[in-house]
Amino acid sequence: MAEITAAAVKSLRERTGLPMMDCKKALAETGGDEEAAVEALRKKGIKTQETKMGTRDTSSGRMGIYTDFDNGVAAMIELQCESAPVASHEEFIALANDMAKQLATGPGAETPEELLDQPSPGVDGSTLREQKDDLYNRIREVFNLKRILRLDASCGGYAHHSGVTKGVLLQVEGGDGDVAKDVCMHIAAMNPGAVSKEDLDPALVEKEREILSEAARKEGKPEQIIEKMIDGRMRQFYAQQVLEEQPFVKDDKQTVGDYAKSANMKLVKFIHWELGRD
Repeated sequence: MAEITAAAVKSLRERTGLPMMDCKKALAETGGDEEAAVEALRKKGIKTQETKMGTRDTSSGRMGIYTDFDNGVAAMIELQCESAPVASHEEFIALANDMAKQLATGPGAETPEELLDQPSPGVDGSTLREQKDDLYNRIREVFNLKRILRLDASCGGYAHHSGVTKGVLLQVEGGDGDVAKDVCMHIAAMNPGAVSKEDLDPALVEKEREILSEAARKEGKPEQIIEKMIDGRMRQFYAQQVLEEQPFVKDDKQTVGDYAKSANMKLVKFIHWELGRD
């Protein structure tokens, strides 16, 4: 059996971040071959992770977002973990960002599994799956790449990781990335239901009109003025539900629609995710 030196153990530990005894055992099992030891440790970690999947609560995590406004590509991913400290870990953040960047700048992927088998833009010679598994080996928390999204269009992006974790992508025409990001921040804060009044579900609008009409009748208002009253009260409803009609959080003297128009930007659609919610 090859002699396992302290220097060899130290080298493997620095490379993997794993405990000294794990590194020494892996080197002993592979006859002192560091590359084989790295692979053995990775496989052992994967096996352990697979046994924990489905039994661990991955209620923490973060959104990874990548946007290239000028080249018209953007992506967002939701990467879950078990605890808030890990969600804020430097390498976990890098992993989420690498996933989003590869999804946006690579060939694309239909599923999380397909994305994981693509190269990592942040770790040379490694796939995203290997990057994820290596981090698991050192942190020993289960990671779950829950969902992925790519848009081939000019987009703003914003991720909010304080309190409720949220991610927003906003597809636009015209304007610039800074203005689009401002609107993304507004969406994360105000949670609109649609971009424009025309985009709202007609059934939802009709139901609201019926509720307001009935309330006006109970107030004893004459039928001939109820319709005018409803039109006024519906403006409040739209200001709550519709992005273009909402007062802009950075300047409530103008609507989001007015802010976008002043920047020669058309709001096309948005995607708003919250951690753990489909």
